[in-house]
Amino acid sequence: MILPFIVFSQGNGSYTVTENGMIIANPEFISEFESGVANHNNKYHTDGQYGSRIYLINNGPDYGKYLWVMGPIPWNAFDDRPQQEGHDEDWNKNIEPYTLTGGIQNYWRFYPDLSNFPKDFNIKKAKVDIYDVKRHKKEEVLTLMNKIKRVMREKYQEDSYGVYYNEFPSEIAANDLMIVSFYQDSGWLGQPKDFSLKYEEVFGKGTFDKFFKEWESVTNGKQSELWSFREDLSGVDGEMKSSKN
Repeated sequence: MILPFIVFSQGNGSYTVTENGMIIANPEFISEFESGVANHNNKYHTDGQYGSRIYLINNGPDYGKYLWVMGPIPWNAFDDRPQQEGHDEDWNKNIEPYTLTGGIQNYWRFYPDLSNFPKDFNIKKAKVDIYDVKRHKKEEVLTLMNKIKRVMREKYQEDSYGVYYNEFPSEIAANDLMIVSFYQDSGWLGQPKDFSLKYEEVFGKGTFDKFFKEWESVTNGKQSELWSFREDLSGVDGEMKSSKN
C-alpha cells in the first residue's frame, strides 16, 4: 500500500515500493496497543521516506486489523533505515505484547505511470481492490491497465488512485495487483461509476465486452476492502501532493 509519496523520484533506473505490515491487535488490549503505536510512530517514524501511516481495515476477512505503511521508497533505502537507539526495544515492550500472531508483510511496487493524482488532498478513506493474477500473466494485466488508465484520465479526471504490484506474489494469498482509490466522503461509494459506458466512449461501441473477456482471461477475481486513515496513530499526516507538484 499502501500509499504514494509522489515526491520520491524513480530516477537512476530504480523504482519504489511500499512496505505494508498487517498487524492483529489483541482485542483485550486495543487501548494499550493504539497508545503504544502512536507513541512509537511519533518518536521514531515522523521523517521523510521512513515516516509511517496507520490504516484500519473496515470490512472483509481482515476486518479490524491494522496496516502499518511506509513508502514508497527505493529498495536500497531499506538498507539505510536509521537504527535509532531504543527503537526495537520500544516496539518489543510497548506494541508486541498487545498483538496476536498471524500478521502479514507485503512489498508493493508502485506504478506512477498507471496511477493518477490530479490534485492535492488529505487522506481520509480508501477503497482497495486486490486482484488475483493468473500465473505468467503480469505483463498482460499491466497492458490492460494502460487502457483503464486512459479511460480514468479522460472520464474520471478528479479521481485519485494508485496502482501497485506485489513484489513477492503468492498463489495461496492471491494478492497480486492492488488499486487504491482515495475518497473523502462515503457517498462516493454510492455514486454510479458506469465504467463500461465510459470505456466505450473512449474506445468505441462494443469494445468493453472484448476488454472484459481479456481481463477475465488473466485474473481469477478480486477482493475489495475499505481502509480508514488513522492519523492519530501515524507518524506523518495525510497530506498528498498531486502528480503535477
